[in-house]
Amino acid sequence: MNQTADRRVIAARRIVGHIADHLKADLSLRLWTGEVLPLGPGARDDIQIVVARPGAVRRLILKPGLMTLFELFASGDLKVEGGSPLEAADRWDHGRAVHLKRSLDRWLIAREAMPFLLGGGEGGADALPAWDATGDDGVGRDRSGRRDQDFIQFHYDVGNDFYGLFLDPEMVYSSAYFTAPDATLEAAQQEKLDRICRKLRLKPGQRMLDVGCGWGGLACWAAGNYGVHVHGVTLSQAQLDFARAKVERLGLSDKVTLELKDYREVDAAGAYDAIAQVEMFEHAGFANHERHFEQMRRLLKPGGLYFHQASVRRGGKGELRPTPTTKVITRFIFPGGELDTIGMTVTNLGRLGFETLDVEDMREHFELTLREWTRRLYARRDEAYRSAGEARTRLWLIYFALFAKGFERGAVQVYQTVAQKRRAGASGLPLDRASLYR
Repeated sequence: MNQTADRRVIAARRIVGHIADHLKADLSLRLWTGEVLPLGPGARDDIQIVVARPGAVRRLILKPGLMTLFELFASGDLKVEGGSPLEAADRWDHGRAVHLKRSLDRWLIAREAMPFLLGGGEGGADALPAWDATGDDGVGRDRSGRRDQDFIQFHYDVGNDFYGLFLDPEMVYSSAYFTAPDATLEAAQQEKLDRICRKLRLKPGQRMLDVGCGWGGLACWAAGNYGVHVHGVTLSQAQLDFARAKVERLGLSDKVTLELKDYREVDAAGAYDAIAQVEMFEHAGFANHERHFEQMRRLLKPGGLYFHQASVRRGGKGELRPTPTTKVITRFIFPGGELDTIGMTVTNLGRLGFETLDVEDMREHFELTLREWTRRLYARRDEAYRSAGEARTRLWLIYFALFAKGFERGAVQVYQTVAQKRRAGASGLPLDRASLYR
């Protein structure tokens, strides 16, 4: 070991020791030399964060933040061994970790950083599977300035085989509904699909629009179990191919029609008894929310029901601005994505021609869903590496971990909202909700 390398190791020990005093985590960090350092008092070493090369430390010092962490994990300069990123995150207090920067002695970090800064850079993030559109991430833009189909295909056309590694057999890529913490993902997703149908009060012969129909899980469930005619639209060719094959396999071609189409181009005013939107809305962008609800109203019959399931931000004072988390997610996972608040959702529904009938919080359900997706993807990570590449697989595992902890803490929520196209007089619906929760 040369003198510079030796100084880096000594400095790393001091920096990690200082972080451990404040993070108090129950896992360890392994340096590029193989030396293992605890990240808290009495920390176990069965799960380790691995620093593959000293250049990773240099990059974190020069540009600390979530974006750099994502880049380093995606490139393999940082790794988690002995467990998934979510299992590692469960070993520390997330609130303490989020605010760790405020607790650290900046002068100590700056002093110990010198051997890394003087040693030059190593590695990089040039070949990461990130959205690259010279700054065009669609955030804050209306439909005319967004590449929505490109955004959707970036995320969903990774490959049906990849998603099949962690989703349930219905290929439902949204929060499940767990009637008990130990319910299986398969049962929880079927429960969710059925609750959507019950909340929409579906009856045989009705027409339903499935906005962002994905792999056809809801469309086939509604047609097969409730006898409705479903029109589903998606912007993902990979999803459409899978869903059409499923419709044919289940013998539902007379009841389910699927298209590669932007839902805002559906031209069937007043044609639908019910519309379902399940976690597509996050892709729409703030500038397009008004047009979204106006389109829902235009397509529904008088008194028709609209189901809206979406993840939302907690909200706060002032304008909603992109957070470090949203900047990372729009670069690596969901280009063009923006989360509103439940208050914005209900307000927009009310002012754009709807009466909100029901709002249900599903925050803890999504945490459970993400934990199960993580468990499955991590268990089959070698297959995922072959299907989608190591970098993308690592990104998805970190993304799942980040949002699982976000839902756990309440920094992110998800709601099911049911609204009716406003009309004078009685709604025509039962006065209680017992039928929804049978």
